[in-house]
Amino acid sequence: MKTSLLPNRFRQSLLQGETLIGCWSALGNPISTEVLGLAGFDWLVLDGEHAPNDITTFVPQLMALKDSDSAAVVRPPCNEPVIIKRLLDIGFYNFLIPFVENAEQARLAVASTRYPPAGIRGVSVSHRSNGYGTVADYFTTINDNISVLVQIENQAGVDNLNEIAAVDGVDGIFVGPSDLSAALGYLGQPNHPQVQAAIRHIFDCAKAHGKPSGILAPAEADARRYLEWGATFVAVGSDLGVFRAATQALCDRFKK
Repeated sequence: MKTSLLPNRFRQSLLQGETLIGCWSALGNPISTEVLGLAGFDWLVLDGEHAPNDITTFVPQLMALKDSDSAAVVRPPCNEPVIIKRLLDIGFYNFLIPFVENAEQARLAVASTRYPPAGIRGVSVSHRSNGYGTVADYFTTINDNISVLVQIENQAGVDNLNEIAAVDGVDGIFVGPSDLSAALGYLGQPNHPQVQAAIRHIFDCAKAHGKPSGILAPAEADARRYLEWGATFVAVGSDLGVFRAATQALCDRFKK
């Protein structure tokens, strides 16, 4: 029997307050994900909410990251126990749960990632995450090695942030700046002063609860500002954004 694949070093670093620089993976392709994994990012979000991903595309991407030091973080399409169970079984340890509005939803997210009696995760004795049954101590160690990050995206989430951050098992608070700006009445304007004030409030509230905070910030000036404000896990771009900008710039240099 194999020994444990754990501990989850990303979760350990997160809870220790280390600065962790990440990138979004939205192309849904194992080769592009493999290339991202060579760059040296601390973590990569494999997006299942706004990218063309599902279980069948996630598995080859996880395989592509096996030799990478970048931690794979999955964003499921929604906060739903069966979807989360399937993502756990294929080998994800780190979850970014979208659109969390209250403590009840936060507790559901945590419970969905834990085996009973701590949670409601369904049990399969043989799946990819436990080496198809070859990791001897998987069931006794996995509950303590899953990270749950909850995404604040609207006014309800902001209003209930103290209760959300206090939920045991919520390891970090993440800001979705695009949805948050839309929900606050400033669609497409994440840098509006009222949106920025809300983002800083979220960071400050998370810190008051001893929880790390993070955000997606493809613009360098934004990312550096958020790091100065106390965010510790910041995604500074996406494979799609980098590819789109680079190919457009290449074309423009020759066509002009």
